[in-house]
Amino acid sequence: MKIALCVKQVPDTTDIRWTKNNTIQREGVESVINPYDVYAAELALKIKSKIKESEITAFTMGPNQAEDMLRKLLAIGCDNGVLISDKKFAGSDTYATGLTISRAIRTTLPDFDLIICGQFAVDGDTAQTGPNIANFLDIPQITYVKEFVKYEDNSLILRRELEYGIETVKVTLPALICVMQDTFEPTRPLINGIKFANRKQIKICSMTDIGLVPEKTGIKGSPTFVSKAFRNISTHNAQKFKMNKVDSVNLLTEKLENLGVIKNAE
Repeated sequence: MKIALCVKQVPDTTDIRWTKNNTIQREGVESVINPYDVYAAELALKIKSKIKESEITAFTMGPNQAEDMLRKLLAIGCDNGVLISDKKFAGSDTYATGLTISRAIRTTLPDFDLIICGQFAVDGDTAQTGPNIANFLDIPQITYVKEFVKYEDNSLILRRELEYGIETVKVTLPALICVMQDTFEPTRPLINGIKFANRKQIKICSMTDIGLVPEKTGIKGSPTFVSKAFRNISTHNAQKFKMNKVDSVNLLTEKLENLGVIKNAE
């Protein structure tokens, strides 16, 4: 099975910067892997372990610094990495991003069987990119996936979380799935995986490599207009103390009593 794993770097929540177009600045900013994409990666690795001769290609769209994230994924079990990077992609909304990633997958992995995405990205929280990719590739999609059950007859059986409970579904491949948060033991890189990641060549795709034009990507290809962007800033005064456990408990108790949250037992 050929699996395309779509991952994203998101800005560290303590270091968010905005461009003049009210989009998030990504280049030169400290970034981390999107948490929901970690769950997607773990599910991809689980499927790979259950289905013989499976291969995972990790895709990400972003600046050159995103290559480090791809190498970390190679170290834990992914087989290939594709960096979709071009200055003309800057400012892409979820529509333009979905189109760009779908073109990259179609160009570099045309015989894919399964695409796995995280359900959300914490820097946007729209849950639109995965479904957009599926729409552009004209394949079925299953969202809010919690668990892989089994593979049979060129189909996946999955469990997905809905408001009213858990639903078991079957989808014929090729297909796209979006993964929700789940409990798992994170895969740790081994020395052989780290060596493989360091020597593996990352494929880089530019706008022209995937057959796009400036009018179809970046700011020009994005129908979404952001009129205003802001970040909530706490107005509470915070204090930091360094002390032993007993003193910290006593201090916390005193503070809560002064606030009227708890009453003095005496």
